[in-house]
Amino acid sequence: MANEIDTVVDATHPFAGVISANAAAAAADLGLPLVHLRRPGWLPQDGDKWIRVVDLAYAAKTVGDLGERIFLTIGRQGVGAFAGLTEPWFLIRAIDPPEGALPPRHELLLARGPFTVEDETRLLADRRIDVLVTKDSGGDQTDAKLAAARAAGLPVVMIDRPALPEGAVVMENVAQVWDWLRSAAE
Repeated sequence: MANEIDTVVDATHPFAGVISANAAAAAADLGLPLVHLRRPGWLPQDGDKWIRVVDLAYAAKTVGDLGERIFLTIGRQGVGAFAGLTEPWFLIRAIDPPEGALPPRHELLLARGPFTVEDETRLLADRRIDVLVTKDSGGDQTDAKLAAARAAGLPVVMIDRPALPEGAVVMENVAQVWDWLRSAAE
């Protein structure tokens, strides 16, 4: 190989399933080892009212039975799954505007975190939110919304991460990846 690549490291977002699949296919085609860097997902704590679902479609089927004012923190690409829901009101928070259809009753809040627990608590109260929908992206940059929902006693529809390719080697932090790379080079 011109660049002497001998290993592929997939360090994408936990919900970048297509990119992870492409990385796995490329590594397999080239006969290269592949390691996925994935921060740990969130774990429920005492007082959490999580409803785990496998994907956005199931989240959309679930929310209508849980409340009337729903806070979507799922990124702009997944909002279309909720576009057909006419009864609930949605607060949609995203960094960039969603493309495509949106739920008819919504407010779009363009904002970039991280947010504090105080910010999230105030937002939930001000908008009278009664359900939170989020992806299990893990990490501490976006977990304040979970603490605020817990304190408010709100149900959280937690969307599970897409599965990694079968036989995937997964590391939870950069230090583990470096150790793995060093041992593979020996």
